[in-house]
Amino acid sequence: MPVREANERREKVPGPRAMVPLLSYLRQRGLVPETVPVATPSGSLLVRYRSWLVQERGLAATTVLRYVNTARRFFQEQCSSDGVFAPEALTGADVNAFLLRECARVSAGAAKGRVAELRSILRFLHLQDITELSLGTSVPAVGGWRLATLPPPAMSTADVQLLLDSVDRSTVVGLRDFAMMMLVSRLGLRSIEVARLELRDVDWRAGELVIRGKARRQDRLPLPAEVGEALVAYLSYGRNPADAIQVFLTCRAPRGPIRADLVGDVVERACKRAGLPTVGPHRLRHALAGELLRKGAGLMAISQVLRHQDLATTALYAKVDLGALRQVAQPWPGTVR
Repeated sequence: MPVREANERREKVPGPRAMVPLLSYLRQRGLVPETVPVATPSGSLLVRYRSWLVQERGLAATTVLRYVNTARRFFQEQCSSDGVFAPEALTGADVNAFLLRECARVSAGAAKGRVAELRSILRFLHLQDITELSLGTSVPAVGGWRLATLPPPAMSTADVQLLLDSVDRSTVVGLRDFAMMMLVSRLGLRSIEVARLELRDVDWRAGELVIRGKARRQDRLPLPAEVGEALVAYLSYGRNPADAIQVFLTCRAPRGPIRADLVGDVVERACKRAGLPTVGPHRLRHALAGELLRKGAGLMAISQVLRHQDLATTALYAKVDLGALRQVAQPWPGTVR
């Protein structure tokens, strides 16, 4: 048999990267435990920290992963040349040196996240009596003030409609993607809120949706007719498994609830089809806020639609209406307006 033909018939052995989707699915179903390497001196401490984040703090899986990754880098950098890790010997100088190295390679927004993650690690070490001092107070804040810069230009209503029109609704995938994009663009749902949506959250008789948002908060929003029609079209097409409680399911095996990052993939594919610059789902929330602002809605009403806990967060959108801002801007001294 020729060598080439033999190679073509040889079965391909999946590598570690090919096993990631399967292992992720099994971990989500609780069939495979989360694994953290314990061969290093800090491995057992990472296991304890992960358990603390889940059981004591009640953080989401994606947040836990981010916090644990930062903890792993922090612990590894504190190991001596011979691999010895002594957390009880940590000082404020060690903490600040790690933070400076992290800030040198990330943006200001990501650096603020590093501060929160590092303070969480140090709080855990103190509460577990591993460190005598509460070193979290030694972590400095990162400069980067709210409302200091203009946000990215908001998408126009026409561009949002182009994204929606680009979806092929003749397939179950298209119907699912269209329904998800309608929830994001018409109601301003976050990706995680779309992924968490369950069948019981849709009150068809009252025309309302129950949104499971951040910090286990639940809100009720009116269900517009066009959004309801998109949901009905998807749910009526046939779902597998039919007894799943989540609204949105994957269309490939293993079938189950979608991950939050799938919403971003759907929006990205729509941008490519429509020939528009690639944006994320959050830009559709910005577009909704901008459209409400142009129609005369106040910041309080926009805050209620987007479910902001702090009105200062909604104030960000006041900066995108440059036309209105020009009307209230004071003239520069010595010039005629």
